[in-house]
Amino acid sequence: MIDLKGRIALVTGASRGIGYFTALELAKAGAQVIACARTVGGLEDLDDAIKAAGGLPATLVPFDLSDMAAIDKLGGAIHERWGKLDILIANAGVLGVISPIGHVEAKVFEKVMTINVTATWRLIRSVDPLLQLSDAGRALILSSSAAHKCKPFWAPYSASKAAVEALARTWASETQRLPLRVLSVDPGATRTAMRAQAIPGEDPSTVPHPSEIAAKLLPLLGPDQTETGKLFIVRENRIVDYRLPE
Repeated sequence: MIDLKGRIALVTGASRGIGYFTALELAKAGAQVIACARTVGGLEDLDDAIKAAGGLPATLVPFDLSDMAAIDKLGGAIHERWGKLDILIANAGVLGVISPIGHVEAKVFEKVMTINVTATWRLIRSVDPLLQLSDAGRALILSSSAAHKCKPFWAPYSASKAAVEALARTWASETQRLPLRVLSVDPGATRTAMRAQAIPGEDPSTVPHPSEIAAKLLPLLGPDQTETGKLFIVRENRIVDYRLPE
């Protein structure tokens, strides 16, 4: 297992799904986890699981990512306590609705963009200076195949994930001469609540559990990982380098 002792890791959407299990894997590897999510109960369950696995007690930060002021304050609080950040997992997101583009309500579209795009940008802005203070800052931005497939009825979510990938690639370009490495990852089909919302008739046992996906993400987060600006995808139980256009 990768050794992350002494590393400080921030995970959004950490109360369930990929965020929960990625936070748990980070803690098992020795990282100090800062776990963010709306659901206090889910964060407390995560902390219990981390301590049961022998990890350091997590720092729990319950708030809604639509609270932009809270995101801004987060970076300052991390700096005051630890003086740096080593790992960012920008995982939190919402689906919105599966609907013809002309039938999507404005409030739904705006919520998807607020949580998936604006909050991600605000998070990057808040913690970028802290990641640059690390000797090997690593940022992983969760994307989706929806950003490229643009399937019918998925407009809000597809547009938001395309935007998030653009943010990640731009950030990577701006910091490519620094120790900071920025990647996007498409985790593929995963047994999450969002997946059940999007495809309600699917048999969940046919889809990988988020714990399987989380274990595959860890090698992208260590100091030895040197790639930046790339999109990786999880397919057939392995990480694949997906080549984006230059």
